[in-house]
Amino acid sequence: LATMGLPALALLLAAGLLHTQASPSARSFQLDYEHNCFRKDGVPFRYISGSIHYARVPRPAWRDRLLKMYMSGLSTVQVYVPWNYHETQPGVYDFTGNRDVEAFLDLTAELGLLVILRPGPYICAEWEMGGLPAWLLWKPDIILRTSNPAFLAAVDSWLHILLPKIKPRLYQQGGNIISVQVENEYGSYYACDYGYLRHLLGSFRALLGSEVLLFTTDSTGAEELRCGTLQGLYATVDFGPGSNVTEAFGAQRRVEPKGPLVNSEYYTGWLDYWGEAHASTSAAWVARGLEDMLQLGASINMQVVSWQRALPPGEYMFHGGTNFAYWSGADYKDQYKPVTTSYDYDAPLSEAGDPTEKLFAIRTVIGKFQPLPVGPMPPATPKYAYGRVALRKVSAYPKGCTAPAWHYSTGQHSSLSLQYADLLDVLDVLCPSGPIQSQFPLTFEALKQAYGFMVYHTQLPWDVPDPATLGAPPHSICDRGYVMLQKEYQGTLERDGQTTLQVTGRAGETLDILLENMGRISFGANTSDFKGLLGNLSLNSRPLSNWLMYPLAIDTAVQQGWPQAALPKSSSGGRVGPAFYTGIFETPGIAWDTFIKFPGWSKGLLWINGFNLGRYWTRRGPQQTLFVPGSVLHVGHPNSITVLELEEAPPTPLLLFLDQPLYNRTLGCSTMATE
Repeated sequence: LATMGLPALALLLAAGLLHTQASPSARSFQLDYEHNCFRKDGVPFRYISGSIHYARVPRPAWRDRLLKMYMSGLSTVQVYVPWNYHETQPGVYDFTGNRDVEAFLDLTAELGLLVILRPGPYICAEWEMGGLPAWLLWKPDIILRTSNPAFLAAVDSWLHILLPKIKPRLYQQGGNIISVQVENEYGSYYACDYGYLRHLLGSFRALLGSEVLLFTTDSTGAEELRCGTLQGLYATVDFGPGSNVTEAFGAQRRVEPKGPLVNSEYYTGWLDYWGEAHASTSAAWVARGLEDMLQLGASINMQVVSWQRALPPGEYMFHGGTNFAYWSGADYKDQYKPVTTSYDYDAPLSEAGDPTEKLFAIRTVIGKFQPLPVGPMPPATPKYAYGRVALRKVSAYPKGCTAPAWHYSTGQHSSLSLQYADLLDVLDVLCPSGPIQSQFPLTFEALKQAYGFMVYHTQLPWDVPDPATLGAPPHSICDRGYVMLQKEYQGTLERDGQTTLQVTGRAGETLDILLENMGRISFGANTSDFKGLLGNLSLNSRPLSNWLMYPLAIDTAVQQGWPQAALPKSSSGGRVGPAFYTGIFETPGIAWDTFIKFPGWSKGLLWINGFNLGRYWTRRGPQQTLFVPGSVLHVGHPNSITVLELEEAPPTPLLLFLDQPLYNRTLGCSTMATE
């Protein structure tokens, strides 16, 4: 043993001790293979859990959401840890503010909830690149989720930072984490690399110890369970209310003949993609499936995605929250399918944290099998329709001047200062380090641009008096390219969509393409989802060359006070094409949650007080509003609004503050439910 080394010894412990029925210590959480159950402190135990992602919920709302989950009858919450949310650059870590996972875990313990932790390193979760950092792709030959040495080195470095924060919070150490998942739905990945799973098992054992229960989760297909399971990791399955419960658990029994039945992801809703209808699921249907499993004595974790066999299984929550900023991921099924900003997904707790009819149906079922907490369900958070902001199309106002005032729908009055700037006019602000020159286009990853936008700039090499085809090779626009000729918007090129435009012009005229990353693929084989121009553009099949690339740091500029702090140097003055609109408004003495509607706008992003609330895409839908947590608003002094519209603003740009969300241009349900 002395010559084996720590990882090898950890693997030996995992293989030999996990299946041994040990005497329970004062605090223990174990598998009982004889009685097919969990044992908590030596007593048979069955958990009923729901998923929540702290990364999709502002920190001031954590307590409210967790308390509502507890009052729903849940004993446990399931929590992902997105690697890319914390290691933003190689070796640069952020565990502060909304990213303080230790504070979140401590709050779950304070409220009496147990935790099932899912630290990846891959999590799916419809999160940007499945939680893997984009900077992994800086090495173009890296093979993700395999024994590739470059990938394993990055994983090991991350786990040595994260898991020591987790160990003191394990149940056996006096904490509330009862089990830890290794990887996620690995059987659905093409690699089927057992060496990779064994490496992870050894690392988790070495860093967390031999007592913690480690497990895997996969769908019920035979191939998925073959490639996603490993001796020493307890195998669980996931399925939804449309499945035959007996058959689904039969799949688990084929790989785990004994032990507790566990559905690690019971899907109770479904996600929205841009351009598709808003999904919803019957509360009665979900409740029936839940009751069937509880009658079998199974342990369950509820997530909000309905089972549709034509679609990949996903990682969705009892409370979904919001894909703020650039964190939404994408699926790929015949075509690229980016996920909406809202992560509501018809969940038991709505995007704004409100109890729904589905929550109370689930709570009623749970009450048939175990006592419910005493006391009322906390109410929905208060909402306020602050009214409208009129952002009229203007050039910059002279310093010291203010635009005409606007009015709340409630009759209140506030001064609104207006500014406007075309994006191409402020590249010096958005890319202070200047452009990078290359004969041919370079990707986001080649220039170490993780998220957001990049401008590709060149000139027409010859006169084009008659319409010529500006085109891109197949699959080379990742993901949307907004084309400007002489700063005049020409149209949009799109991944798996339109890839050509007709243009005319003279030699030497400027050609700019603003490339938008809509989120890297989070599920399936193609998680190496490079962004930007992956191939060269051509004009009538003749390649263009001599490119300047501007990686844009828009969020940094907005957080530092731009554009309120300084007016743009110039403005083209149009309302078509990528441009910024900004304003200032005041609340009437309260800072409640609200929803912003974009009447007549096309597609873009919104910041309030420097906080990136995510993408809107009213032309495509189904989401028509953005959720604004009250915690980002100021009371007693002005709130700044910045809008980046990418295609076309309305003739009279307005933002409307509502007290409920909109989907498919009809009112959605922000249910203020009571029992």
